[in-house]
Amino acid sequence: MTNHLHEGDLPAGLSFGDCVAVDTETMGLRVQRDRLCLVQLSAGDGNSHLVRFAKGPIAAPRLAGLMADPAVTKLFHFARFDVAVIRRYLGVTTRPIYCTKIASRLVRTYTDRHGLKDLCRDVLGIELSKQQQSTDWGATELSAEQLKYAATDVLHLHQLRQRFDDMLRREGRLDLAQACFNFLPVRAELDLQGWADEDIFAH
Repeated sequence: MTNHLHEGDLPAGLSFGDCVAVDTETMGLRVQRDRLCLVQLSAGDGNSHLVRFAKGPIAAPRLAGLMADPAVTKLFHFARFDVAVIRRYLGVTTRPIYCTKIASRLVRTYTDRHGLKDLCRDVLGIELSKQQQSTDWGATELSAEQLKYAATDVLHLHQLRQRFDDMLRREGRLDLAQACFNFLPVRAELDLQGWADEDIFAH
């Protein structure tokens, strides 16, 4: 695994092919309050690119362009949060999207464990450490342990997508999953507009 740390934006000319795994690290879990600190990306080749942001306005046109590029699928685990964060701080609507958490919920109906650590262990046989999950991502200097943790969160998403595509196809739910993925930018916008906890589809 090789980590490449970039300050403020992606370098010019960097390509991730037609699918890039993406994750974010923030100061907390409230999008309107807790600022974006880090975006992690991987093309599924064992390399990770981490873009770190200092406190203040964010101007990352190359990263924002990648998130909005219709030719590149953005692969997340729990895309609802990350897409909302990217919309809030980078000012773009992310699409197209694939979410391994939604895929897992649609096909692994025999369990209620759909966290990334659970998926990597149960589906891929890989143990992830979550020790650095609740740390200060806004620190001036990130530790080697933080960088390793952040990178690891995107390194296995391509493998998970392959496995889940096979399971979704087998169970006849691939189209349903795609419809859910397509709706995610709207779900994120509802969160940002104040409907995070209210089911507007309820009676």
